Amino acid sequence: MKTSIKLVDEQMNWCDSALEFLLEQTDVLVVGALGLQGTGKSTLLSLLATNQPEEDPRSFVFPPQAPELRERGGAQTGGIDFFITQERVVFLDTQPILSPALLDHLINNERKLPPEYSLPHTYVEMQSLQIAAFLFTVCHVVLLVQDWFTDPGLYRFLQTAEMVKPPTPSPGHEPSGATGPEEPSEYYPHLVFVQTRARPESFSPRRVGQMQQVLGRLMAHSHLRIRGSLSMRELVPGLPPGPPEADINLFLLPPMEGEGGDDPPPRPGGGGGALFPLLPPFRGPGAFGPLLARLRGRVLAAARAQLSHSLLTERNWFHYAARIWDGVKKSSALAEYGRLLG
Repeated sequence: MKTSIKLVDEQMNWCDSALEFLLEQTDVLVVGALGLQGTGKSTLLSLLATNQPEEDPRSFVFPPQAPELRERGGAQTGGIDFFITQERVVFLDTQPILSPALLDHLINNERKLPPEYSLPHTYVEMQSLQIAAFLFTVCHVVLLVQDWFTDPGLYRFLQTAEMVKPPTPSPGHEPSGATGPEEPSEYYPHLVFVQTRARPESFSPRRVGQMQQVLGRLMAHSHLRIRGSLSMRELVPGLPPGPPEADINLFLLPPMEGEGGDDPPPRPGGGGGALFPLLPPFRGPGAFGPLLARLRGRVLAAARAQLSHSLLTERNWFHYAARIWDGVKKSSALAEYGRLLG
C-alpha cells in the first residue's frame, strides 16, 4: 500500500476495499488510535507505520490536517482509515472523538440526523463511542493520543466505551494472566497513553510519576490493559523502583523538529515561533526520532492476544471486524445510552 484507504466511511458505512490487501496468514498486529481533534493521531500513526519525520507531511500514509483546514477548525479524518505495512501491521486511524468540527458541520449545514438521534451533540458522541468500542474489540493495541495532560472527560468517555464494548463472541484463549480474574473470557486490548508535543519539564521523574499516578486512579476500575511493557520507565532515570507490570503504559514525545502551529503559545522547539527563532529544537531525554523509534519498538513487540475464539488470519480478521462493526451499530446497549443522552 502507498496510502491509507477507508475501512469505515464518513457516513459510518463499512467498506470492502481493504480486503484485497490482506493475506491468509495469522501473524498480524492491529494498532488503532483515538484522540481529540488536532492531537496528531494521523501524524503519529504515519510515523509508526512507514514515514519519517523529515518527509513532507503531504506524503504521509495518513494525511495530517492541511494548514487551511486547521485554520477553519476542521478535521482531516472521517470515519476509520486503514493501512497495512509490509511487516503485516494493520494501522487504523479514526476521526476525532467528540469532534467540534463534526458538530459544527451538522449544525451549520443543517445535515439531517438519523431518526434515532434528536440532537447533533448526541449523534457526535454516539459516533465516537461506536468507533472506540470497535477499536477495543478488534485491536491488539489502542493508542490514546493527547497533546496536553489531561482531560477527565476523556476518561469518562473511555470507560463508557468500555462499558458498551461488544462482548467477545465466545470464550477466548488468551495467554494465562492476559485478562482480569473477573471476566476471564472477555478480550481487552493494550491501551497506551501517548502525549505528543510534551514540554521539557514533563520528562522529569517527578512529573512522569505524577502522570502515572493520575492515570492509574482515573482508570482504576478499567479492564483495559493499561499496565505492562509499553511504558517509558528505563527512559526516565530516577523513577521510583517497582515491577515493570505496575507501570502505566504512558509514553511522552516532544514536538517534532519543525512542528508548529497547533499550540497557541509558541514553545521552544515548536517550529520557529516568532518569539523563539534561534532556539535549538528540544532534546529532553532524547530527540524526537529516537523516542519515536522506542515507541514503535514497544508497540510492534506488544503481546498479540487472541481476538476471538479462533486464530484469525488477516482476511478472517477483516470479516470478524465487519461483523463487530455491524454489531456496534445495532448495539442495544449503545441505543439505550443514546436514549439517556436525549
